[in-house]
Amino acid sequence: MNTNYSDNNHLVLVGKVTSEKKFSHEIYGESFYIFNMEVPRLSDASDIIPITISERLIDEEKMQIGKRIIVKGQFRSYNSYENERNRLILTVFAKDIIFEDDIEQRIKEDETIKENVSNEVVLSGYICKKPIYRQTPFGREIADILLAVNRAYNKSDYIPSIAWGRTARFCQNLPTGTEVRVIGRVQSRTYEKKYEDGTVEQRVAYEVSISSLEVTNKDNEFIKKDEEENQEEAV
Repeated sequence: MNTNYSDNNHLVLVGKVTSEKKFSHEIYGESFYIFNMEVPRLSDASDIIPITISERLIDEEKMQIGKRIIVKGQFRSYNSYENERNRLILTVFAKDIIFEDDIEQRIKEDETIKENVSNEVVLSGYICKKPIYRQTPFGREIADILLAVNRAYNKSDYIPSIAWGRTARFCQNLPTGTEVRVIGRVQSRTYEKKYEDGTVEQRVAYEVSISSLEVTNKDNEFIKKDEEENQEEAV
């Protein structure tokens, strides 16, 4: 695994501010805040993504609701203990923010910002839980994957991800510990959490929708066998 941790986990989001910032936490005298960002999909839908940002990156005049911004950073996770249960919380940690007036110039200068791409995340990590393969009632193939992505200071982010179609079919038998590199987008979706007492809570889940996946530890026996079978089929 690459020990340049910024290469393991980086993303670019282009969208607009949709909420006021609120205080999140403080570390060594540096305050962090959270706000929501709306990122459009290719369809008419949009994803609402929570952004964690340092006070040092905030410009109060430029970061107003409705303003267009670009966020560069990482997709991170942490555990929150609530109602006597641990819950995995996902957020985008902003390392740089580009405000509306500077966007056009920065797009020209910055190769990591791709024209017409509003949402891209690249992760290098390990499959840390057996993928769950399923089919929708309409026959669409899906695999749920949990990736462990190394971060500095012996920390890891656990990122729920979804593969589709033949990628989902390929992933269903990948063993835990398989090292992969994925490219996709951060997406949000609402769902209902049902409790034993019959109550229902509306929640929002965040995950990576995978557009491409590459296995990077080719010495994996499963991968060798799969490649051999594919070569035999080609012959």
